[in-house]
Amino acid sequence: MLSALGLLGGLGLLIVLTMRGMNLLLAAPLCAAVVALLGGMPLLPPAAAVPGTADFVTNYMGAFAAFLKSYYLIFLLGSIFGKVMEDSGAAASVARWAVGRFGAGSALLAVVAACAVLTYGGVSLFVVAFSVYPLAVNLFRAANLPRRFIPGALALGSCTFTMTSAGSPEIQNWIPIEFLKTTPYAAWKVSAVVAVMMAGLGYVWLRQMVRTAVARGEAFVVRADDPSEAARDLPHPVAALAPLVTVLVLSFLLHDTLKQTALLVALAGGVVACIGLNWRRCTRLGGATAEGAVGALIAIGNTCAVVGFGGVAKATPAFQGAVELMTHLPGSPLVGAALAVAVIAGLTGSASGGQVIALPLIAPIYLAQGVSAEALHRVVAIASGSLDSLPHNGYVVTTIRAICGESHRDAYGAVGVTTVIVPALGVALAIGLISLGL
Repeated sequence: MLSALGLLGGLGLLIVLTMRGMNLLLAAPLCAAVVALLGGMPLLPPAAAVPGTADFVTNYMGAFAAFLKSYYLIFLLGSIFGKVMEDSGAAASVARWAVGRFGAGSALLAVVAACAVLTYGGVSLFVVAFSVYPLAVNLFRAANLPRRFIPGALALGSCTFTMTSAGSPEIQNWIPIEFLKTTPYAAWKVSAVVAVMMAGLGYVWLRQMVRTAVARGEAFVVRADDPSEAARDLPHPVAALAPLVTVLVLSFLLHDTLKQTALLVALAGGVVACIGLNWRRCTRLGGATAEGAVGALIAIGNTCAVVGFGGVAKATPAFQGAVELMTHLPGSPLVGAALAVAVIAGLTGSASGGQVIALPLIAPIYLAQGVSAEALHRVVAIASGSLDSLPHNGYVVTTIRAICGESHRDAYGAVGVTTVIVPALGVALAIGLISLGL
């Protein structure tokens, strides 16, 4: 009972602290210490280590370091790729191309589409938010829409149907490969149907929320520090899209031979293609790559911090009991897998962190039961992108507060609908389709 109280209390405290603006690198270990103390776990390693015993320092830093070791290079190249796309103007060109396809009158749809193209092309979620936000402000201002819905639009295009779909270069679609020996295109038919559902439902729901707010009299509020549409020589959309296509093609062609490292080669190829095609526009290449490296450290540091929290949480009796319960639920094993990954992703505030913690525990159980590895891959990927987006999620905090300058009270409602409820419905649809034999 005390262990369960510590687990729930630690998570609740983590959400409260991050909503109040506390840095995740401080909040996560502090809350993990609370979980450890109430779970009966010593804070420091014993003088004479006993195999199989857990303590706060060892478990927290073990999980932190393991994630850093496995995924730092992917974060690094992904962040550098995004910054080079930004520096060359390619990201802005793609975003404006997407805006041009739908017209300024469809501000909400244009923002979602711009984010979707960039994310599915391999640009880091954080970089996409930074890149598209200036365009979103101008579009929402022209359409006189409440700006508190900009984070929801950015999140819908970045963190839902593109992040966890088959073929996506985002890390959330690649982590299951290591544990399930699948490909990034696992269960692609199911993925395509679910992606269309999430995109359509998410957009219609968000649009209705905006219309309701406008009907109540809400409008765009101009701020002194709003970004302007300064004139800039942007590359042709073809030259801007080519690096994104390079990432997708290389990851597809090389996966069978290079497995997980195919994504590293693909991202490196995207960087080279972007620089080669837009050389004269890369005015500050050294600074952009340096900023990309720093951005990668911040992004993976925040993720490692909450993975460390999960590393402590999973050693508590309450966590083990929860996993035991979820992996022995009656009915489809995919339901238990989805619940396990979603809950752990919610505990850690990270889709990738939730997968890394959950898959070593649940994959052997379900594979031994004869569950299809491809089906498990897709269900786990989609499920990881649901409860991960609770208020303490690093992307959510950064996008709402640092990028858009909004409060959780004003903006999180739209973000929660698009990144928690819609993906949860997507998981249910995926399980249903797989059960029907698709």
